[in-house]
Amino acid sequence: MRPLTKIPDALELYINGLKSHDIEKIGTSFAPQIQFVTPAKTMGYDEILAFLSALYRGFLDWSYQHDPPVRREDGAIGVKWRQGGTHTQTLEFPGFDAYAATGRAVIIPEHYFYYQVEENGLTEIRPDPVPGGAPRGIFEQIGVKLPPL
Repeated sequence: MRPLTKIPDALELYINGLKSHDIEKIGTSFAPQIQFVTPAKTMGYDEILAFLSALYRGFLDWSYQHDPPVRREDGAIGVKWRQGGTHTQTLEFPGFDAYAATGRAVIIPEHYFYYQVEENGLTEIRPDPVPGGAPRGIFEQIGVKLPPL
């Protein structure tokens, strides 16, 4: 992987939206066909925004840090994220049971998320499948048996 000399506007907008919990800004960074791909589930535009909205309601202090983006041989852009927060409010991801606040701190292991970026925005987000990684690691760390993702 090699360092990027210029971060695409859509990725910059997405990163800033994550850090500020700005769902509208995040949505603006997406192409209509955006997909968030994990080994267990693929989410589209509305599902991704609903997931992040629920995350930020359940973890008011959720924070992100990252290394400078890099480009893989296949053209995908990788960002190594560090993220976490404290589960202080009910966590209600759409389509899943609600989980009352546990007060537990969640720290997601540092790992890469890979982005496909086209002219109209981000088209794919694909996290490396690491043990305890997002999004499944969030459920595991608040004590959910058999996490759904």
